[in-house]
Amino acid sequence: MTRKIIQFLVLLCNNAYLPGFLKGRIYQGSLKSICVPGLNCYSCPGAVFSCPIGSLQAVISSYQYRFSFYVTGLLMLFGLIFGRLVCGFLCPFGLFQELLHKIPFPKIRNLWRPLLRLKYVIFVVFVLALPALFRGSTGIGDSAFCKYICPAGTITAGIPLLIANPAMRDAIGWLFFLKAVIAFITVLGCLSVYRFFCKVMCPLGAFYSLFNKLALYRLNFCKEKCVRCSMCSDACKMMVNPSQTPNSPECIRCGDCIKACRSSALKAGWGQT
Repeated sequence: MTRKIIQFLVLLCNNAYLPGFLKGRIYQGSLKSICVPGLNCYSCPGAVFSCPIGSLQAVISSYQYRFSFYVTGLLMLFGLIFGRLVCGFLCPFGLFQELLHKIPFPKIRNLWRPLLRLKYVIFVVFVLALPALFRGSTGIGDSAFCKYICPAGTITAGIPLLIANPAMRDAIGWLFFLKAVIAFITVLGCLSVYRFFCKVMCPLGAFYSLFNKLALYRLNFCKEKCVRCSMCSDACKMMVNPSQTPNSPECIRCGDCIKACRSSALKAGWGQT
């Protein structure tokens, strides 16, 4: 319950510009220069901050800059402190996926594991490589992930803006339909698989996962207390066995395994315990 309260508070803080949903306009005040740690589309009508993935691509694809110390440094700072706790507590789209998964629908517990690597390919190719390498005559590249893939942008920004702003409907083309198909697949995936987007497609989750074993906030496992009951792995919805890899790249620090452990062999905290 504590985690859900934090998730809803983060959602409200990130999308506090409620008039945007009525007017079909994007907030462009001074707060938009601040990046939040979780995935929250810049173009969402309620968004008052910037998405780190969108900001990173905007810099990489610009003709003036090639690297953003601010965005990269901020992402690394969050990664080194929290790891994928950001995904579990501070990502609005993560909450959206969890709520979708509660809808009655045939469930799949375990995905084909090679699919988990797709998010790293998306991060390297669509977030880093394409915006930097492919540029038009103006010298400006595309924010490829946001433009061609991001279902969070389609669901929380594109569709609400089209509903509230009829003038934008004339601009609908093949690109919107492509992203609508990706969004539809994502929704179906989330109905069936817990946090499908986080597991398979999220480039931000891919980045933070690199810091899970280094992060200050971490999961600690006491081998001496473990009774090998497998309750922790059965409770984990992210396909992690905490008794073997307590700081797996897939762990989002949700705490389900800690609650399930009957012998108190698992604890979350700052540093090694």
